[in-house]
Amino acid sequence: MKRIITTCVTVLLTLTAAAGICFAEAKFGYVDVQKALNLSESGKEAKEQLSGKVKRYQDEINAKQEELKKLKEELERQGVILSESKKAEKEKEYSAKLKDFQRFTKDAQDELQGKDEELTKKILESFEKVVQEYGRKNGFTMIFARTGSDGIIFFDDKIDLTDTLVKQFNGSRKK
Repeated sequence: MKRIITTCVTVLLTLTAAAGICFAEAKFGYVDVQKALNLSESGKEAKEQLSGKVKRYQDEINAKQEELKKLKEELERQGVILSESKKAEKEKEYSAKLKDFQRFTKDAQDELQGKDEELTKKILESFEKVVQEYGRKNGFTMIFARTGSDGIIFFDDKIDLTDTLVKQFNGSRKK
């Protein structure tokens, strides 16, 4: 029994020492993904592209809202003088336009969200290649992605590679 305990302790101490040596040689870094997306040229271009689409949709939404508002005001003004059948017809028209408007705004929102996800995914795939290449060239053991609420509460700013990697990523686009 003593022999088994001694062997286990020896193995445990050996593993602990080996882990300490490996850990001492480990090199870590992290990248703030959101900051990288905001600072990179690709991220800025994607944001501009999305802003243009948002503006076009917003103009169309405003026009449709104005049309709905006028139709509702007209219905309220003429409601007392219209016959029941004409009033019902106007209410039906208003209801149909309101449903169209709601459908349009939902479709626009879905399209914008999908486009945002598509552009972000494309940028992150390219950025990830730059991070991997940088990590290999500079002997990093791990480079973490800081994405907000990712479970890691603290990183020392000394291992923040975001600015360096954004510069390298922007440079890789020009090649």
